[in-house]
Amino acid sequence: MDPCDKVKVWGPGNPAVQGEGQAPHGRCCAPLPPPPPPLPPSSPASGYRSRSGSPRNRLYPRHVGFGLASSPRNRGVDSETAPRAEGGYRGCLQTKNKWVERDFEREYGKLQQLEDQTKKLQKDMKKSTDADLAMSKSAVKISSDLLSNPLCEQEPSFLEMVTAFDTAMKRMDAFNQEKVNQIQKTVIEPLKKFSSVFPSLNMAVKRREQALQDYKRLQSKVEKYEEKERTGPVLAKLHQAREELRPVKEDFEAKNKQLLEEMPKFYSSRIDYFKPSFESLVRAQVVYYTEMHKIFGDLSAQIDQPGLSDEQRERENEAKLSELRALSIVADD
Repeated sequence: MDPCDKVKVWGPGNPAVQGEGQAPHGRCCAPLPPPPPPLPPSSPASGYRSRSGSPRNRLYPRHVGFGLASSPRNRGVDSETAPRAEGGYRGCLQTKNKWVERDFEREYGKLQQLEDQTKKLQKDMKKSTDADLAMSKSAVKISSDLLSNPLCEQEPSFLEMVTAFDTAMKRMDAFNQEKVNQIQKTVIEPLKKFSSVFPSLNMAVKRREQALQDYKRLQSKVEKYEEKERTGPVLAKLHQAREELRPVKEDFEAKNKQLLEEMPKFYSSRIDYFKPSFESLVRAQVVYYTEMHKIFGDLSAQIDQPGLSDEQRERENEAKLSELRALSIVADD
């Protein structure tokens, strides 16, 4: 028997060879290395035993970070090292989502504040115009009551003064009505139309929120399957979950992108929208008070006694009141 044939039966503990670790015939065979010692069961590089009991995983251990070994179970790492291994992509995704939500909440918060202030301004303008109309109507009623008052029946000069006052109050009421109509048309109605846009905006935000919830739900489902051992059924479910996630994610990103692009434009357009309204408000006030200056200037020229100051008129009234109090019918008991 050729000594080289003994190499075929060489192995540890075989009495047919000269010694372990040495080739039986130095002329044709190089020294063979000793067999590797068995790895302890707790070592990560020892691989895993399949469910069928096959030792294939022990002979060909899976390497960390390659192939399907992406979850802690398949990579052969413990739960303490898993967050460090997996935290990269998921952490970046969570950070990106936080940035998206922060930007969205900032822009939407400004629009919510704008909606509240627009409604408040609309109510305040309505109260202001109602008060103006009530004031002018009250002035007209006072002048009408004076005309029918017994004070004016026996005194033609006083009746002339009250008639002039009544005419001035009616003119004031007419100009005030024009001012209110102008404000209603150029200020209050535009504010009302601007406020009517917000329900549609809020509905778009609700649709975006619903898309976000669906996206989070399916993303969580995908992550759950990614955490499991990569068996055939799990891979099938993972593929199905990813297919379900893709259109939902695209729908959310489209809605989110549209809102993030259009909300700042909507907010910045408020100046161009409201500026003409407030210019019209100022013009209406200027026209009204200019006319009031003319009306009451004419009235003052008709009823005022020339050469008397306000202090002189006050002293005259006090003197006449003292004469009335001196009468016996009004004297104190």
